[in-house]
Amino acid sequence: MRIAASLIEEEKGQQEYIELPAESSSKKRGKNRKRQKKAAMPPNVVQKLFDTCKEVFATGGPGYVPPPADVERLRLVLDGMKPADVGLTQDMPYFKKTRGSPLITYLHLYECDNFSIGIFCLPPSGVIPLHNHPGMTVFSKLLFGSMHIKSYDWATDVPRITQENLNPTHCQPPGIRLAKVQVDSVFTDPCNTSILYPAAGGNMHCFTALTSCAVLDVLGPPYNDAAGRHCTYYQEFPYASFAGDEESMPKEEERDGYWWLEEKEKIENLVVVGAPYRGPRIVE
Repeated sequence: MRIAASLIEEEKGQQEYIELPAESSSKKRGKNRKRQKKAAMPPNVVQKLFDTCKEVFATGGPGYVPPPADVERLRLVLDGMKPADVGLTQDMPYFKKTRGSPLITYLHLYECDNFSIGIFCLPPSGVIPLHNHPGMTVFSKLLFGSMHIKSYDWATDVPRITQENLNPTHCQPPGIRLAKVQVDSVFTDPCNTSILYPAAGGNMHCFTALTSCAVLDVLGPPYNDAAGRHCTYYQEFPYASFAGDEESMPKEEERDGYWWLEEKEKIENLVVVGAPYRGPRIVE
């Protein structure tokens, strides 16, 4: 291979050519391996997820629900994501069962005012207790494993419960409220992304890991105590625990789908720790 080299003599109108030495076979093999490695590297799906979130939640805020087309666009990105896309394997320490209460690990990918991206890693029997998502639209993608999900929305198809229509033989805990079950099922990878909205789709949910699991969460907007988006936990009571008068309550055959929820100040045996995210980086 030849290249033109401008020398000092060029000022005199002269030009010489330099013959480069031929590449050795070992160098060629090295370059070929680099090319193959580069070609084999998976695309940065995490960057695509970030870019899509940035567009979908560009005008987001408390109570914001993206248009259906944007919800579908983000869902499709998440539906196609695999553990390898975020640098996870099932043999990592996060997913091993330990003595005592299962330790849940949170991997933080990104957060801004409009949205956040993170991954919850649960060992077998790990539980994320029933909690809410005030004013949020949330996408949850099960990357691997099998888990039970139960979710609720506040009941709006029956009158608001008061002392007058509760059964007087039962003691009503403060702040108790009737909720309607939206989901009560086992999900196993591969499965579609779960989506919940500020007032629909199961805004209050609980995750129970049947096997080791990884769940990628996109929250729009994220929790923010100062802005009034505080994570509230709840305790569940079967409908029969605080039955009201027959006229104001759901029909008998429907009552299994209604539960009482009471806010909880403290959650026992819940341990969530943070760990560094080591997957593909996000470029803002």
